[in-house]
Amino acid sequence: MPNAQSGFFEWVWFIFRTYAPMFLSGAGTTLLLALSGTFVGFIIGLAVGVVRTIQCRRADGLARYLLLKIVRGILAAYIEIFRSTPMIVQAMVIFYGSAQLFGITLPYMLAGFIIVSINTGAYLAEIMRGGIQSVDPGQQEAASAIGMTHGQTMLYVVLPQAIRNILPALGNEFVVNIKDTSVLNVISVSELFFVSKTASGTFYRYFETFFITSVIYFVMTFACTRLLRVLEKRMDGPENYTIHGSQTAPEGELKLKGGSAQ
Repeated sequence: MPNAQSGFFEWVWFIFRTYAPMFLSGAGTTLLLALSGTFVGFIIGLAVGVVRTIQCRRADGLARYLLLKIVRGILAAYIEIFRSTPMIVQAMVIFYGSAQLFGITLPYMLAGFIIVSINTGAYLAEIMRGGIQSVDPGQQEAASAIGMTHGQTMLYVVLPQAIRNILPALGNEFVVNIKDTSVLNVISVSELFFVSKTASGTFYRYFETFFITSVIYFVMTFACTRLLRVLEKRMDGPENYTIHGSQTAPEGELKLKGGSAQ
């Protein structure tokens, strides 16, 4: 064990070597919560975004019009509430509120998962709505002209393009969630920040311990960012491709590079 005269990096190495299993366990919990919360939040945001883009017209019937108005009002309130309050406050309200109001004591991990998912869904709902609106309206009109329903148009025409458009924002939300899971320590979720507090309190070496924590957070976010950029490039497809002509006119083939004919 280092003594009072030991250097900074001696303490860093000693603390990391001593508490490596705790750091790795906390990092695993952080990644699990961020990944699962972002995935479920994406599903929530996708559903909310699609519903909020449905046209609300009296001509479609009064009952449908009123129902859609009520649903969209509830969804708008959900988005505004969760985007206008910090996640740390949401964690306290949901975890302790469920116990006090409904007598339900949520397991720490389940509570953390619910909090991250609902919070992420509120942000991704607006991102998804923007992605849907970024698709050329002419494509929706063309799909409607050939008899496709709103659901079919969304599923086969709009959403594939919208999801590609929002992929950078979706990746950014995942990286943000990796860092924001640290607030869940207030409800005793054993993520990276929580185990770091435990380790730092043993020897009262807060600087060295949280230096290790910051490095681990950086490695996780940097690696995830690079993987997401690789995914974006793969979804873009190759730069060089060929547009094939008809079988009767093979001379109609065009070789393209970077979007221009060669």
